[in-house]
Amino acid sequence: MMLINKYEVVMLKKKMRAFSLIELLVTMAIVGILSAIAYTSYSTSVVKTKRTEAKTALLKIMQQEEQFFTQNTSYSVFSKASTNPNEMNFRWYSSDAAISSSYELNATACAGDVIQNCVLLTAIPGTSNVNPNFKDSECGNFTITSTGVRGFTGATGTQRTCW
Repeated sequence: MMLINKYEVVMLKKKMRAFSLIELLVTMAIVGILSAIAYTSYSTSVVKTKRTEAKTALLKIMQQEEQFFTQNTSYSVFSKASTNPNEMNFRWYSSDAAISSSYELNATACAGDVIQNCVLLTAIPGTSNVNPNFKDSECGNFTITSTGVRGFTGATGTQRTCW
């Protein structure tokens, strides 16, 4: 029979409870990889949500423009700098408040036309008047006209991914 002294029993118990350096490094590597994947997925979701905010705001403002047209036989131009009471009825930011918005909105006459016939709404991401930290190089500015033409100015986006 082999006798084990108290010291050896204590050492064996300690050895069994501890993690090796290799186990800790592997665990940390797995956590790091999963965190990177989760962060990328989260960032993509945030950008998609902000794009939806812009498109929803444009459609809502276009509906308001159509109501204005029905009453005045003309569309209205507007921007943040608007001082005309009719123009100030339109929201120039995409969210509930300018500080929490990611897009600045404005309305102009369509290219080659007059405001009585056609209005172009534009949502511009990350201006100094809204969240300046938000940038969207893929889709850029969102646009919609009163004739229903939807567009964007981003270099790498597609109609499917942006609208």
